Amino acid sequence: MAYPPLHELNLLHANICQALADPKRILILYALADEPRHVTALAEMLCLPQPTVSRHLRILRQQSLVTSERDGTAVVYSLLDHRIIDVLDTMRQVMVDALARQSNLLEDNGFS
Repeated sequence: MAYPPLHELNLLHANICQALADPKRILILYALADEPRHVTALAEMLCLPQPTVSRHLRILRQQSLVTSERDGTAVVYSLLDHRIIDVLDTMRQVMVDALARQSNLLEDNGFS
């Protein structure tokens, strides 16, 4: 099996990280973790304007994080690979651990 050159892999990695760099897109991914949803349902669920949700979904789709399917006149979105939720959960745990270390460092140096 041939793999893309390392530079291409790093570029793909960076593009996916950029897609994950917006809090609204993270919310959308978590909202899709349970079940596929219409754009309007996502907008209502997240209290965001429908055009905003559509714009973020387009970015997520471009990075192959979500997929879309027509349902009559509506479009239903779903996660393309549910492992992205595991990735997000791992990133959150890394963040929590880093904050705990910073807090301990402050306490150890007399800052409370």
